[in-house]
Amino acid sequence: MLPPVSFTQTEPLTPGVTFTTEGARFVVFSQNALAIDLCLYDSADGRQEIGRVRMRKGGNHHWHATLREVSPGTLYGYRAQGPWHPERGLRFNAKKLLLDPYARAIIGLPNAADHMLNMPDPRHPPGSIDNGQMALKSVVVNETFDWQGDRFLHTPWQDTVIYELHVKGFTQTHPGLPTHLRGTYAGLAHPLVTNYLRELGITALQLLPVHAHLDDAFLIERGLTNFWGYNTLGFFAPHGGYASSHDPQEQIREFKGMVKALHAAGIEVILDVVYNHTAEGDPHGPTMLFRGLDDAMYYRQDADHNYLNLTGCGNSVDSAKPAGLRLILDSLRYWVTEMHVDGFRFDLAVTVARDEHDAYSQHAPFLAAVAQDPILSRVKLIAEPWDISKMDSYQVGGFPAPWRELNGKFRDTVRKFWRGDSDTTADFAKRFCGSQDIYGSSGRPPLASINLITSHDGFTLLDLVSYSRKHNLANGEGNRDGDDHNHSVNCGVEGPSDDAIVQDTRARLRRSLMATLLLSTGVPFIHAGDERGRTQQGNNNAYCQDNELSWLDWTECDESMLSFTRQLLQLRRKHHTLRRFDYFNGRLNPASGLPDVTWLEGNGSLLCHDEWHDPSRCHFGALLDGIQGEAPILLFFNRGSNGSDLMLPGNAETRWKLVFDTSGSLKASEDFLGDRMLHVGGASLVCLQLASGQVMTPAYC
Repeated sequence: MLPPVSFTQTEPLTPGVTFTTEGARFVVFSQNALAIDLCLYDSADGRQEIGRVRMRKGGNHHWHATLREVSPGTLYGYRAQGPWHPERGLRFNAKKLLLDPYARAIIGLPNAADHMLNMPDPRHPPGSIDNGQMALKSVVVNETFDWQGDRFLHTPWQDTVIYELHVKGFTQTHPGLPTHLRGTYAGLAHPLVTNYLRELGITALQLLPVHAHLDDAFLIERGLTNFWGYNTLGFFAPHGGYASSHDPQEQIREFKGMVKALHAAGIEVILDVVYNHTAEGDPHGPTMLFRGLDDAMYYRQDADHNYLNLTGCGNSVDSAKPAGLRLILDSLRYWVTEMHVDGFRFDLAVTVARDEHDAYSQHAPFLAAVAQDPILSRVKLIAEPWDISKMDSYQVGGFPAPWRELNGKFRDTVRKFWRGDSDTTADFAKRFCGSQDIYGSSGRPPLASINLITSHDGFTLLDLVSYSRKHNLANGEGNRDGDDHNHSVNCGVEGPSDDAIVQDTRARLRRSLMATLLLSTGVPFIHAGDERGRTQQGNNNAYCQDNELSWLDWTECDESMLSFTRQLLQLRRKHHTLRRFDYFNGRLNPASGLPDVTWLEGNGSLLCHDEWHDPSRCHFGALLDGIQGEAPILLFFNRGSNGSDLMLPGNAETRWKLVFDTSGSLKASEDFLGDRMLHVGGASLVCLQLASGQVMTPAYC
């Protein structure tokens, strides 16, 4: 029996489901629909419709109905009636049961193959097959949760170390976890996992998409899935496949419990979010939410109402129109206020930051709204500063404060330098020092740069030095997918090798790359498993591989690399000198008499402009003056394949202590004296610190 219905509107209508004194109020936006029905389904049998209510249109094009006696767990969806005129951006089809864009939970089988029945061709009217039984359903939820005093950590950017992982992939094979917790939010919250992360020294997890997403039909046909999850269907709902419980409400509580446990371990939670497109894809994709509710109000379209595909995924959410903009902002606030997440990394952020003319703008409605929002302006905001537009897609350095950006130029330059490419030294030094040439002119600090060398999208660190080309045949696309410009090197053998020389070269390159990342000015970003020697067997686009290729193998570990990574993170945490929040400026420190950085030629003299840009230059030194009374730190970089002798600054009385040598040839027990040559191995980085009680003088070189 249908619960009693009312249509009172005593306060502004809030999209989604809100419990009031009169009952559960359902609200959904559509400017162009002629009618909308709210359909209720049996919570025990999601295929059985148990009631239907014709909603009433209120202010700001919000349709609403309030039902008494509706309890958490109720399943529902919407049917929107209106014209079928794709040429005018109208694709209404009342035979399609639609998800609530504000649904807190979604239930059903999340794969596109099961939702492509009666796919309407945009040139013809929709068919007559009703999909109500098999369609995904929205779930009414009770959002109460005992946070037990959980607080946002607000870790300063200069102290932040980001660690990117996949919720399922990170714990799926962990032998210490109970089987039912592997690959889940609860598994990520387990003490065995949080202790590992804390001991490693990271401060923030960046989770690959955890919004409810859809598996693409073309992948399912190949026996694959959308493992990474960049195919969002529910912007408020956690993905049920990563929960240990099948109960949608328990899934939400499990996610919250994960955040609470990570906060207790001193670790922030950053979500990789996909607001640039949805799983509905191009007009031939499944109609599941926006397309059926009000196509032209949610998706960017040209003058002829063809979809603007700025994402490579068939559609682009229109963040410049009120409906799309409000949904994105409401979703972000929900994940902060209700789920307690600490920040967001925006996939293809340039698409979201486009204005009403579809051009990227620092003053785009979305960027302007976030900048003045009292909640969102205070969390960590990271942009992937590009999309696939042919005009203005690459915006590294183009986002305004308070945004941080994934610095793709840092990644590419550091890779090329350590691969041994000529004419990379000057650019490498700029990236190491915080990319002032990219961010400084607009007044943004070096901490605007999120420094990365690897991520989920591309080679792992081990594969970066083991493969000269991608090996993506397992993806079923004839090795055509994935980036061809990896700036990688195989060190003489493609793939695994038992050759001791090859193994040694790869090991020192991995250590040199990781050391560069963690000692550079900016915010370091580590891809999960790189510290353990994880491989994807040369696959640089494992987005569809929900198997051992993508899962972290906890039974295999390069203990030497793990120990070295921990050492580097401890070093960074210990020294303010390695956690700068301003650029090097060359001014003398009155206390030490040294400039903040001094660049050294191999013979101990200062590097001049022409020497920086010598294409054959393989090595140089950087003397970093200590901050807050710390002893100076000396770094020697040698990208060449052969070792080089470099002069230590100072005089015969100056003593240097070895911090690390990525070649492993120098002994930490030795004192290294100034004004003498130090042998720096090929493909190596050496770090020394002035011994306790020693003082450098300005006349050291």
